[in-house]
Amino acid sequence: MTKILVADDETDLELLIKQKFRRQIREKKYEFFFALNGNDALRQLSANPEIEILLSDINMPEVDGLTLLTKLSEVSPLVKTVMVSAYGDMENIRTAMNRGAFDFVCKPVNFEDLELTIEKTIKHVSQIRQTLQAIKENNILRMYVDETVLNFMGSKEYESTLLANETIEATVAFIDICSFTSISETQPANEVVNLLNNYFDVMVKEIIAQDGYIDKFIGDAIMAVFRGDYHLDRAIEASLAVRKQIESLPDYSEGFSAKVSIGINSGEVICGNIGSANLKRLDYTVIGDVVNIAQRLQSAAQASQIIITEGSYKKIKESFNCQKVGEISLKNKADRMVVYEVLN
Repeated sequence: MTKILVADDETDLELLIKQKFRRQIREKKYEFFFALNGNDALRQLSANPEIEILLSDINMPEVDGLTLLTKLSEVSPLVKTVMVSAYGDMENIRTAMNRGAFDFVCKPVNFEDLELTIEKTIKHVSQIRQTLQAIKENNILRMYVDETVLNFMGSKEYESTLLANETIEATVAFIDICSFTSISETQPANEVVNLLNNYFDVMVKEIIAQDGYIDKFIGDAIMAVFRGDYHLDRAIEASLAVRKQIESLPDYSEGFSAKVSIGINSGEVICGNIGSANLKRLDYTVIGDVVNIAQRLQSAAQASQIIITEGSYKKIKESFNCQKVGEISLKNKADRMVVYEVLN
């Protein structure tokens, strides 16, 4: 539904508009607001930021239409103005156009012409909003994606390789902030999100320092992937650093002290774009039994614990101090699994 403000000191115009556009109003295609002068129009615009179109007379008491145009950019920069005035106001209409008016219609108003003008203006406003949204999304994308990747995404090569997959050796780490749900259930939303993002910033810094990458954020947890030389060692180094940095942070209100539980697993994973090509919504991620076990190890870990499998322990036991936890049962696994805790 398009919201339209009509600014005109002729009270009869309000009645005429409601009559001529009664079908569009009834069908909720248009919603009209009315002001008797420029000051009233500015108040209406401030109170109703969803207004997209202004139909404004030129000659009005207090603040006229031309002055209103000069103030419009401060209050509602995206609103497009259609001037409604008499034939004799051509000089004023030219001034209005130079001040940013989108179009004009003449009095006495031809309502068929007015409707066509409104429709044209609606399309123009819609195009502006789509452009701004695209710019916003592009700027957000550039915050997280390297320029080389963005250029590649626009290439034909990107389209042909969109669904390409591979099997790689990698280490997956699931890092969860323990008991964070208790905070999210009692504190204001903005405070919860800001606190969580601060924790994530600390964690991400340590993961990147060990050449890991963030596969995804899952609620109050991170899934990180390490590949290349010594990927298991680097995943453990990153996890130890995350634990240390998180636990060194000051306590949150109500005595909440941030701690993490971490599950790490290493082995062969499938790497590729997972999702819907038709929707063009794909996540470049890793899947497989190694990933599932890493997540379940994290679920089994207590606060401040870093849990690994016996297979991983055998690979890193000379580099890290570990202790045996024992056998545990993991979801959807018939056999119990021996696990170890990484101490330092």
